[in-house]
Amino acid sequence: MSQDDFWPTDPARVELGRQLFKDPVLSGNYNISCQTCHLPDFGSADGVSLSVGEGGIGEGPERIANAGIKKRVPRHAPPLWNLGHRSITHLFWDGRLSFDPKAPSGFDSPAEDRLPEGLNGLLAAQAVLPLTAQFEMAGNTGENEVIGAARQRIDWAWPVIVERIIGFDYYWGLLQEAYPELTQRRQVTITHLANAIGDFINAEFRTLDAPIDRLARGEHVALTDAQRRGLELFYADNSCASCHSGPLMTNQSFVSLGLPPMGPGRTRPWDPVARDLGRMAHSNDWDDRYAFRVPSLRNVTLTAPYGHNGAYLTLRGIIEHHNDPLEALANYDRTQAVLADAPHLERIDWIGFENAQEMARLRGSVKVQPLGLSDAEIDDLIAFLGLLESAQ
Repeated sequence: MSQDDFWPTDPARVELGRQLFKDPVLSGNYNISCQTCHLPDFGSADGVSLSVGEGGIGEGPERIANAGIKKRVPRHAPPLWNLGHRSITHLFWDGRLSFDPKAPSGFDSPAEDRLPEGLNGLLAAQAVLPLTAQFEMAGNTGENEVIGAARQRIDWAWPVIVERIIGFDYYWGLLQEAYPELTQRRQVTITHLANAIGDFINAEFRTLDAPIDRLARGEHVALTDAQRRGLELFYADNSCASCHSGPLMTNQSFVSLGLPPMGPGRTRPWDPVARDLGRMAHSNDWDDRYAFRVPSLRNVTLTAPYGHNGAYLTLRGIIEHHNDPLEALANYDRTQAVLADAPHLERIDWIGFENAQEMARLRGSVKVQPLGLSDAEIDDLIAFLGLLESAQ
């Protein structure tokens, strides 16, 4: 893998995006930024199973969910590594954002035809969506003008945010450097901000020189016996590499592992119960029920917890789930979940386990076969996964 495998970025836009990424001015109540849930110290995630979004206090595992917060963010904050790679076709755990040349914007997205035109890639298209999400960055109805506009029509919220940004001379200077064609502040649109944030994520979060890359180039890498055994296990027939393949260690498919239904789930408006149907909520295909995107394993040692809802704190935990999904689901240890202390949310955190019919559907959706690994072999796989770690 090389720099040429990534979409190009512009240095001035990267710098603008860097500042926007960490600025709470993008949020409805001026109290949360993109970086709040994508922290460098936690491998570009936030170290918790389900984030406390808008209205929380603090960062990472120390973030506090106060009594005014109605629920946690429904899915685990995904790491940002290598999302600017040209091979990436979908974003979000359910893949609800993808390229679509027939759409006016060039993307199939939750914003549908309201998504702005001129976005330069998936990362830019993704960047505009959390800004309008109630529990992520926009806030509750009635609290601010951003959520007020978004409740009427999603694309009415973005000009409100732009209006804030162009009021700062600092940002106007960065915008002129990034987009020399801009001569008046009123020419700035959400597309200018989104393309900059996308360029920043693309440029900042790349892993190109892990030990596995040096091995692929034929360079000498001193492997431990455990790493060597783990490598053989990983690439054995019908093993991990069946799904975690290619330069990003993912085939970008959607698979149901039957992960424990912890958290509120990203329910559809017409769902009669609390649940997360995963890919099916976008595709409406019964075969996609409870299926989620196979994640990249790049820097996986740095990005705990694991799974679409962060149900497992450790690599051993998530590998043991792969080893026998149905048994792991039946015997899930709730202490694996890393959740901000919030007694008023605990019922919602575990409500999915109370619905026997939903649990049966979840078990019936599992498509992966048990791996049958011994404890020692799991140790070896964990040792191998260390070869995928690289901060650059």
